[in-house]
Amino acid sequence: MTKTTSTAVAELLSILDLEKIEENIFRGRSPTSGWQRVFGGLVVAQALVASARTVEGRAPHSLHGYFLLPGDPRAPIVYEVDRLRDGKSFTTRRCNAIQHGRAIFSLSASFQIDEKGLEHAVAMPDVPLPETLPSEAEIVAEYGAIMPEPILRWFASDRPIETRPVDPSRYVRHDPGAPAQDVWLRTTGPLPDDPAIHRAVLAYLSDMTLLDTALIGHGHYVFDVKLQIASLDHALWFHRPFRADEWLLYTQDSPNASGARGLTRGLLFSRDGRLVATAMQEGLMRPPAQA
Repeated sequence: MTKTTSTAVAELLSILDLEKIEENIFRGRSPTSGWQRVFGGLVVAQALVASARTVEGRAPHSLHGYFLLPGDPRAPIVYEVDRLRDGKSFTTRRCNAIQHGRAIFSLSASFQIDEKGLEHAVAMPDVPLPETLPSEAEIVAEYGAIMPEPILRWFASDRPIETRPVDPSRYVRHDPGAPAQDVWLRTTGPLPDDPAIHRAVLAYLSDMTLLDTALIGHGHYVFDVKLQIASLDHALWFHRPFRADEWLLYTQDSPNASGARGLTRGLLFSRDGRLVATAMQEGLMRPPAQA
């Protein structure tokens, strides 16, 4: 069956289409989702879009960003791009996201001409295919009665990204487990063919479930009111072409938690097993006594 563009995907595409208000300056907005702060993946994606709008003939291969302040979903976000370097092969941009006169996020992104070279990649893990896993509606039907309210609200909301966790029971367990998980993701509707849009959407979805992986090892989840939880930084590397409206496997693990921070890394594979991107993030996981 051919997927039709969902309302949430249409809104995401509209939000990623930033308004140019001056040379190197762009304006973005947040969806009216009711959350108290701007989703970090949206700020990453919009900062990448703003940076890419100042580059011609080169695609991003990596980005590194720091979350500085919580974003206000009621106010527009202004993105100011600095053209740091235009070399023969690489281009570097810095982008600050600004609200109420203060930077809330700072991004550095590197772009490269298309080149061939040596290649290798790790293999995709052997996990069930997304068609064999319960949909979000089926997860709600099976676990909704015992699922924490914030997670239930998240699963039941109209979102642009569909998720199919390999182990959905993880959302109703409170015992510590191995800090690792596998989640299939894709948009809930088709995207235009422009690769820049697929990269921006992948930047958006790369912030989903990542910090949550570190919390698995301690019997918590990302919406847990018992902890002060926030993303501190985000890094993303693009390796190979992909489509974000086709299933991507997000294989994640957390190698460390200390100092009230958790570190998580994730590998994104296309359905046919190609490693298309890598992400890493450190997040605040502060018990209330330390808040």
